[in-house]
Amino acid sequence: MLDIINTFFLLFAVIDPIGTVPVFLSATQNFDVPEKKKIAVRASITAAIILIFFIVVGQLIIEGMEVTLDAFQISGGIILFLFALTMIFGEGKPENEIHMIKDFKRVTIFPIAIPSIASPGAIMAVVLLTDNHMYSIGQQAVTTFLMLIVVAITAVLLVVARYIQSWIGEQGITVISKIMGLILASYATQSILSGLKSFFMS
Repeated sequence: MLDIINTFFLLFAVIDPIGTVPVFLSATQNFDVPEKKKIAVRASITAAIILIFFIVVGQLIIEGMEVTLDAFQISGGIILFLFALTMIFGEGKPENEIHMIKDFKRVTIFPIAIPSIASPGAIMAVVLLTDNHMYSIGQQAVTTFLMLIVVAITAVLLVVARYIQSWIGEQGITVISKIMGLILASYATQSILSGLKSFFMS
């Protein structure tokens, strides 16, 4: 049960549903409320499909490149750690991704689905959490289900995004995003340490 809770919070941190709210609001400012709701649902479904794709294919890519589990744990941990640092010390996820908005007519895919929901960090996390050498099919299924729950939560938050922003404000959203970055940095460090320990003990 504790592992399930830890996995859920990790996925929540790396997907960062609350941090996606200001990105969504800026990207959809020219749309009416019904259209915003459609964009929220479509973007969430698109992000879920992308993450499921990497859950299924990520392992095949790793094995096809003959990358060892230790190497993947270490490199994946480093990438996640760097991603977490941008959440903690950078502009912050919301401000950074708002700058990516170029075409308000195609915001469902970019930047809402990618990279706001299905971010590089989220993709790396789901691949790490469903590694065939470390987790059983049952555990991978649970992780996939938890990911879908987090994406569903994201969809709900985006539908009521304007209320969330008025309640906690942009500064509050930024603070929460940085806390999520701190949680992610802890997991990334643990992944690196586990990879190093396994490598030197083998």
